[in-house]
Amino acid sequence: MAAGYAFSGPSLDLGALLWEGKCLPDAQIRVPLPMLNRHGLVAGATGTGKTKTLQLVAEQLSAQGVPVFLADIKGDLSGISVPGVPGDRVRTRSSEVGQDWTASAFPAEFYALGGLGHGVPVRATVTSFGPVLLSKVLGLNQTQEQSLGLVFHYADQKGLELYDLKDLRAVVAFLASDEGRPELKALGGLSPATAGVILRSLTAFEAQGASGFFGEPEFRTAELLRTASDGRGVVSVLELAAVQDRPQLFSTFLMWLLADLFHDLPEVGDAEKPKLVFFFDEAHLLFHDASKAFLDSVTQTVRLIRSKGVGVFFVTQTPKDVPSDVLAQLGNRVQHALRAFTPDDQKALRATVQTFPHSPYDLEELLTGLGTGEAVVTVLSENGAPTPVAATRLRAPESLMGPVDPAALDGAVKGSPLYERYAQAVDRESAYEKLTAAAARSAQAPAPENPAAEKPAAEPEARPGRAAHEERSVVEQVVSSGVFKSLARSVGTQLGREITRSLFGTARRRR
Repeated sequence: MAAGYAFSGPSLDLGALLWEGKCLPDAQIRVPLPMLNRHGLVAGATGTGKTKTLQLVAEQLSAQGVPVFLADIKGDLSGISVPGVPGDRVRTRSSEVGQDWTASAFPAEFYALGGLGHGVPVRATVTSFGPVLLSKVLGLNQTQEQSLGLVFHYADQKGLELYDLKDLRAVVAFLASDEGRPELKALGGLSPATAGVILRSLTAFEAQGASGFFGEPEFRTAELLRTASDGRGVVSVLELAAVQDRPQLFSTFLMWLLADLFHDLPEVGDAEKPKLVFFFDEAHLLFHDASKAFLDSVTQTVRLIRSKGVGVFFVTQTPKDVPSDVLAQLGNRVQHALRAFTPDDQKALRATVQTFPHSPYDLEELLTGLGTGEAVVTVLSENGAPTPVAATRLRAPESLMGPVDPAALDGAVKGSPLYERYAQAVDRESAYEKLTAAAARSAQAPAPENPAAEKPAAEPEARPGRAAHEERSVVEQVVSSGVFKSLARSVGTQLGREITRSLFGTARRRR
């Protein structure tokens, strides 16, 4: 086993081998640095030490110049930015595993969804978020998801910018109105009933306070790829404690971050070290009640993003929380203890054991008997082959194992150069303002004096000399309703164009 983890290149130290109840500090368990973009799983029951494992790995990645993203569900990962506190437990653990423990702080940046919590606000425009991810958040079924995709397609074509939720609600409300029904009919697959369902879902979503997560300035995911002046990777900590009651929202936002990175990063193949390692906590929430199309998109994103230098670690309680197609893409595994108090727990335990390579351990017994900060590990070696399954006593993190004082955290956030860039929300003219203004102009227009005046004038036959005029008035040509005729005059030169969209329907081109 020790030989299976004796790598010649750069690696991360996880801990020391456990064998027959003894910790063997000379048998170090490691994971090669280049293999961390082959993805992984950190699993285990509540209280078994998953969060400290994330912190331990993040510290070492940062020290080797690799930026890290951490989803902080409980709000206790901010301690990575300050040195740890020595104590008897830390000294005992470091002595057992052969660790030269030194209190250390690591460069960190703190974020919060929509500014709810201690961190630089992270927002996305509705256009960038896309219909597939938004459908997951709204709890729409597959038919409604496809219909929402038609609404996005329509808005793209008509030059209606969808920056925030009120923009999308305005477009859907227009399509469901008397003025918009001809447009709705032209969309074909979108029925008035489905438009009503989408509109009600959006209204309820806004009532839950979700408006703050969508809008501008939109967060640039390239911020996650930064390194500090000393060459260490910046650890980006997204605090999610304030939105724990909206689990689908934060899990889907994390998927948006990954999808956005996938769009922007170039292909790098097998690099010497990852460009970013992304820890996706509470991963089961992402896959709960997900449509097949959504799961297929997640699987394809995870499969392809490796070649762009990004490693993704899913963090959850049991491997069965992650679909088998996604699980098949994960090369590294840290499995903390599992509980088996019920028949369902026993079934999950047996299923977990079957996912490991052949091992000399009795894994059913071992996985229920591991202590806090102990795990069963198997990773990919430097040649890509799985390492032997190894019970491991993990090292202690060198930064603070707990949250930073809120006042100090707020000071760090406001002192960040990113705070000025993202703190203040911006509400530019977009679909809501355009539709509202067009409707007001239509209502104020004088009524025609006779019925004949209601009939639109016949279009003159096209002539070659009119090409420039037709180009200038393209909006009037493609839009038939009275509101949109007025809207077209306000759009001016901001003509609609189809936005190139990705696997998740997220926009590839920023506006």
